[in-house]
Formats: sequence, C-alpha cells, structure tokens
Amino acid sequence: MNPKPEARGSLVRGRVATSLLFLLFGTALGCWTSRIPAIKSDLGLSDGLLGLALLAFAVGAIAGMMGLGRLVDRWGSTRVMVPTALLEGLLLIPPAFMPTLVTLMAALFLFGLVHGTLNIAMNANGIEVQRAWGRPIVSSFHAVYSIGGFLGAAIGGLFAHQDVSPEVTFAAVGAGVVLLAVWAAVWALPQDVPATPPGPAGGAGGGGVSRSFYLLFLGALAMCTLVGEGTAADWSAVYLHESLGSTPAFATAAFAAFSVTMTIGRLLGDRLAERFGPVQLVRGCGVLASVGMTAALLIGHPVAGVIGFACLGAGMSCIAPQVYSAAGQRDPARAGAALSLVVSLGYVGFLIGPLVIGGVSTFTGLPVALGIPALLILFVVLGASALRPPGPTAPAPVEEKPHRDADRSGLASGSGN
Repeated sequence: MNPKPEARGSLVRGRVATSLLFLLFGTALGCWTSRIPAIKSDLGLSDGLLGLALLAFAVGAIAGMMGLGRLVDRWGSTRVMVPTALLEGLLLIPPAFMPTLVTLMAALFLFGLVHGTLNIAMNANGIEVQRAWGRPIVSSFHAVYSIGGFLGAAIGGLFAHQDVSPEVTFAAVGAGVVLLAVWAAVWALPQDVPATPPGPAGGAGGGGVSRSFYLLFLGALAMCTLVGEGTAADWSAVYLHESLGSTPAFATAAFAAFSVTMTIGRLLGDRLAERFGPVQLVRGCGVLASVGMTAALLIGHPVAGVIGFACLGAGMSCIAPQVYSAAGQRDPARAGAALSLVVSLGYVGFLIGPLVIGGVSTFTGLPVALGIPALLILFVVLGASALRPPGPTAPAPVEEKPHRDADRSGLASGSGN
C-alpha cells in the first residue's frame, strides 16, 4: 500500500533534511581542512605541534561517537542531530580566533566532540528514513557528504586564494551551516521517543556476547575499509610524485580520481544495493578495490597509479554505508549504541591507517606498504556475509486443544496434517 500524499510528502522532506545534515557535515569539515595551513602559519606551529592540535580534534570526535552518540537511543536521532548540527556551525568558528596552541586544542576538542556526535545521530536518522522509505537510500546520504566535502574545500580554497582570513572564512561557512541546520530541523522526519520499542535480549538484534561480537566484527570491517580512505588522502600524491616520479601537479590527480569515483559510486550505490543486495555489492566492490589497487602497484606507472586509486575509490564507495546500515538495522532500538561502536572503530582505522603505512614504508618502501589497504579489503570481502539482513522471525506455533467431540468421533478437523 502506497502512503497517503501527506505522509509521502513528510517522508520526502525527512529525506531532504537528512541529506542537508550530511551536506553540512562534509562542508564544515572540508572548510576546516582547507584552512589548516593558514591556522598553522598564523600561530607559527611546527608540524609536530600542529599534529597535537589535530589529535585534539580526533580525540573529541571519538569521544562524541562513543559517549554522546548513545544519546540517540534515549532521546531519538532527531532530537540529538538538530542541536548538534547547529553547534557544528557555531563551533567551526572559534578555532580561527584561538591565540595559542592550548586554546586551539580546546576549541578543536569541542568541535570534534560535536562533530562525532552528529556523525552518529545523522547516520542513525538516515537508517530510520531508509526504513520508512522502504528501499536502500543510505548510500545517497554518504554521496551528499562527499559533495559537501568538495564544497567546503572549494569555498576554503577560494577564500584563501583571495587572501580572506580564516576568521572570515569560518564565520561565513559557519553561518551557512547553521542555516542548513535550521532547514533540516524544520523538515526532519517527525519522531516520537522511543522510536522503536526495545527488543528482547535474544531477539533480532541479538543480546549479550553474540550482539557484541557481531558489532565488533562490523567495526573491524569498517576499520579495514577506512584505512584505505585515510591512506588515499595522505599518501596517494606522495606515491605518485616520490615513488613513480610524476610531477607534483599530476600527483594530485590520484586523490582527485579517488574522490570522484567514490562520489559516483555512492550516487549509484542504492540502486546497486537494491538490485544485488548488500552482501554481493560489498563483495564486488571489494574485489574491484583490491584488484585494481594491486594491479596499479605492480605496474608502477603514474597513469596506472591514478587508475588504481580510482578503482580504490569506486570499490570502497559502497562498503562503509552498507556496514553502517547493517549495524543500525540489526537492532533499531539500540541503533545509536551500535553505530557508536562501529563508526568509532572505522574512524580509528582512518586515523591510524596512514601512520601504519608510513611506518611500514620505512622498512619496505611505499609501493609495498600501499598493498596493506588492498589486503585489508580482501578481509572485508570474506566477511561480507555478515551484512546479510536478518530474516523475519517465524511466529511461534500455537498449540490448540482438540475439541472434545472431535476426540470422541476421531474425525477432528485437520487431524493428520
């Protein structure tokens, strides 16, 4: 049965609202990263001190994911994502005004705390909207996030090119983020709390050790996936320039190709998930990412390197959205807690992956070290069966007492079935 026009309109607006959250989430982060060099220069920070400041953001983000993200289960995703989206825009601004490293770290910790909390809330809300929509749409939200990252970086780069200060840049983008958050708040899918009654300990979501192990396994899949994303961001240009001898300008094409194919893959991901299912989709994407990247490393030519990172981006594009969707759908009443664990582990992979690649490359060389993401993606391929949606629980058989007359006559209706 198709929903009534009013309900359908509310659902469409809810999908737009969630998309706006992913857009502002990516825009804020893209803008911040684009002006990091200016912040570093203004405060006279060394590379090591800048690393400490960035670590404060990462610690805050993980704390928000693991701690405050659980508020989604208590208050509902809408009631968490709206205020955190507003704070995302407001807390983007202070880092530009901080006069010392200590105050910068404090500002970035708070920004990261809100950023991590919003990450959980908007993903949980996206899964709720997908459930109401009735077919896969969660990948489209992640595509909008990628577009937001491009938009934020482009705005930051344009302002930097025009010698606009980070203070003005963050104030302008922060104001835009707040406006998007207000729009999302008005159109967000209505939600009563609790949205879904808690399931039994041994229900669909699984309880105790089995549920915890399942979520840890999904977190491991997310971690293996995001190692590749962090590696592409930090090492793709270095690999083409220093290992393959390309020009610095051409070296940037590797990450550009990775980003473009990832965005395109996410735009197509929902249709592919609907047609093939999450398990086959992740397996196919994983093979594309691993084989494409491995072949490029073996060929060792700059053009092959660009193609290899393009394959890596296309292959990885659909994996994280499907992993997060599986985590949130397994037990809808505890989606916030599930996503807190899985997304946090994925983010850890994004952070430590480039560090591991750098450490291994010291001993083996960068081309060999870049084989690590390709190898980890194979683990995702092998574990993709965990993404299979849980089947409907069969109703318990009802034991009926035989009719007395039927007992006496031996002609009970249905006897012998």
